[in-house]
Amino acid sequence: MGASLPPKEANLFKLIVKSYETKQYKKGLKAADAILKKFPDHGETLSMKGLTLNCMDRKTEAYELVRLGVKNDVKSHVCWHVYGLLHRSDREYREAIKCYRNALKRDPDNIEILRDLSLLQAQMRDLTGFVETRQQLLTLKPNHRMNWIGFAVAHHLNSNGAKAVEILEAYEGTLEDDYPPDNERCEHGEMLLYKISLLEECGFLERALEELHKKESKIVDKLTYKEQEVSLLVKLGCLEDGANIYKTLLNMNPDNYRYYEGLQKCFGLYTENGKYSSDEIDQLDALYKSLAQQYTWSSAVKRIPLDFLQGGKFHEAAVNYIKPLLTKGVPSLFSDLSPLYDHPGKADILEQLILELEQSIRSTGTYPDRTEKEPPSTLLWTLFFLAQHYDRRGQYDVALSKIDEAIQHTPTVIDLYSVKSRIMKHAGDLVAAASLADEARCMDLADRYINSESVKRMLQADQVALAEKTAVLFTKDGDQHNNLHDMQCMWYELASGESYFRQDDLGRALKKFLAVEKHYADITEDQFDFHSYCLRKMTLRAYVEMLKFQDRLHSHAYFHKAAAGAIRCYLKLYDSPLNSPAEEEDDASKTPSQKKKMKKQRKAERAKKEAEEKIEESSASGISKSGKRHVKPVDPDPYGEKLLKTEDPLLEATKYLKLLQKNSPDSLETHLLSFEVNMRKQKILLAFQAVKQLLRLDAENPDSHCCLIKFFHKVGSMPDPVTDGDKLVWSVLEAERPSISQLQEKTLGEANEVFLGKHEDSLMHRVAVAEMLYTLEPTKKVEAIKLIEDSTNKVVSMDGALGPVTEWKLKDCIAVHKLLEKVLIDHDAALRWKVRCAEFFPYSTYFEGSCSSAVHNVLNNQVSKTPVNGGTSHPEISQGANSIISNGKLEAFKNLTI
Repeated sequence: MGASLPPKEANLFKLIVKSYETKQYKKGLKAADAILKKFPDHGETLSMKGLTLNCMDRKTEAYELVRLGVKNDVKSHVCWHVYGLLHRSDREYREAIKCYRNALKRDPDNIEILRDLSLLQAQMRDLTGFVETRQQLLTLKPNHRMNWIGFAVAHHLNSNGAKAVEILEAYEGTLEDDYPPDNERCEHGEMLLYKISLLEECGFLERALEELHKKESKIVDKLTYKEQEVSLLVKLGCLEDGANIYKTLLNMNPDNYRYYEGLQKCFGLYTENGKYSSDEIDQLDALYKSLAQQYTWSSAVKRIPLDFLQGGKFHEAAVNYIKPLLTKGVPSLFSDLSPLYDHPGKADILEQLILELEQSIRSTGTYPDRTEKEPPSTLLWTLFFLAQHYDRRGQYDVALSKIDEAIQHTPTVIDLYSVKSRIMKHAGDLVAAASLADEARCMDLADRYINSESVKRMLQADQVALAEKTAVLFTKDGDQHNNLHDMQCMWYELASGESYFRQDDLGRALKKFLAVEKHYADITEDQFDFHSYCLRKMTLRAYVEMLKFQDRLHSHAYFHKAAAGAIRCYLKLYDSPLNSPAEEEDDASKTPSQKKKMKKQRKAERAKKEAEEKIEESSASGISKSGKRHVKPVDPDPYGEKLLKTEDPLLEATKYLKLLQKNSPDSLETHLLSFEVNMRKQKILLAFQAVKQLLRLDAENPDSHCCLIKFFHKVGSMPDPVTDGDKLVWSVLEAERPSISQLQEKTLGEANEVFLGKHEDSLMHRVAVAEMLYTLEPTKKVEAIKLIEDSTNKVVSMDGALGPVTEWKLKDCIAVHKLLEKVLIDHDAALRWKVRCAEFFPYSTYFEGSCSSAVHNVLNNQVSKTPVNGGTSHPEISQGANSIISNGKLEAFKNLTI
């Protein structure tokens, strides 16, 4: 570096490099300017000056200088290396790789460049190139442990585990017998465990077990040693030895569910679906009774039998499990038992036994068959459990009566208000749910979880402004909205985006959804630093697992919700553009006085927005708790207006659709969105592909049926193909249609009737048939509406899993009402449906049920209350005519359960 310079300037060049490495950028800049005064065209100096300026956020100048440096000295590996570092800092990894390869052409054995290239290849999953680069590094520096390990990991990632094992064994061959020293035992033990896991992955089980026993003394992590040993023994069929080790592990941790599962496998008493014969149940019962005697204080050994026991034995085990937890007052008891509600008949048994306990405690103050008195709190937690039980069954009246009795019993228990809030949410009164959640929050202002739950309820009730003010109470310095983004608080951004979408504020909705997408991009970038760190620290098993996790990162539920939300926003924007011709005509038809009035309104709105922004900026740029002044970065597009000005919404939607198709191919929603996007883009074959995927996943789903009928109806109404491309598309459709069983030798109308015959008792299937009837024949609108109105809300047993509950769901009934109002456009029918549903859902604010807060607006006054843990609550004005948020009035909500 700097070899073409005189000695004085060469030393200055070394100073530039040192200043860059120690982050003394001004000092490095000064040295660069000193060289450039004498040698203004020196390429390496220009490049290093550009790299220094890049670290000072002067990117434009940095790129200009680095490009000039490369141009002036195109044969210098330093210039190309710096150009690669510049691209890497901007996450342009492919361009950086190109630059590194150019640098290596000039200096093929430069270890620093090779190391940087290998990191980028691992990041971009260029596994073949990663193997080659790692091999080159090992060849150049074979006495470096990290190069051996890196070469082995590269082969493992490239699906060549056997070669990775050979490399690790070759590395071990270079070590002395007394290796490792005490300060490297952990790292060496991790390497040995990684090697054994590789042997297991490759199927060399006996060899892996032999190696494990041979290297036992050198493996520090004894717990992992035991877990690895028992895994190998079970796979080799040595079940008796495996059972003994699992018992040893249970002595170490008797609440680890995986150990119990492994022990069952050793005894041949484990199935994936959890279904067992009566003989197997008896054997399992005997096994867990013997284990319960050994591990008397273990919770898992008492809870696991509830999953497989049936009838009277289940009742006995459940009573023994539940009683101590009710006495102790464990709020999470219902969450612990909720999976049992999916087992036929067990919900009824749980209800029966809890009611028996409640009755006994009320009458005698004791449990049945006991003489010692229970504390008063036992009744409270019994009522608490029953409230959640009836909420799960959809019996909201009973649930509310139980939770109200519990509140009356002990008004200071915060969990009671949280559960009542959840019940009101399920019942359809989102405003009351938000108020109750805020009530709970005000009772303990130091609890972040309760604060978060309150914010979530507010967003579900579309009280976004209040939710923001509540959420920032737990952010850094207490008043910076930007911190929610910096903290990657994705649940908040998703809930906020959904709320904005419901309110037709597409700009802000898009900002929230795309913020979540950016978080996932950041998480992907965050793995970069671990490529070198994990090899250095030898956390190899965790490193490989992390890489596998990163490869499936975008299949996470939060990303799916964000991408689907963004696609829905773009579809809505495409269907209703901001400046549509209809709006322009409407503006043209207005009188001058009306136009003047509208102009004033727009001006007032702009002034209001600017005032809000100034207030936020002034509050955000104050003095922090640490005494330092902080300045909030200004958001150039706070309302998402730039996002709404996209020229092609469908093109933007397609970007996120491709990510969903790649990472969530088994989700019905992915292909529903694909159908909607491609039908609008007139991409017939892609839309048909979406239909086929829907039929593959769930042919009986109402949405799948609608897409099938809509597609072939749309195709049938299109003009005859003219171009060769159109003719080819039509020939594909004609060849594929006979393979669709729903349409074989049937018209679309007949297929619709057959679908109705299969699902005539299901509301949403009847609604789908009615919508398609109207789509196929708009003149049959009356028949379509009658088909919906003739639906009956039957009481179903759900195969005994939940007991008797009504079939209709609130969200389905809301969807039907919107269909009647906006698609079938029959306001009378929509009103009749609303009145009918108000009887089924009396707490629903949407249907204005008789018990909802939309009718009983009982909270007209705000009453302050002193929180339990100190602090002050903040009274806020609610959003909406009937929406009032209480921050301290407990008694007012008792009227809601009438």
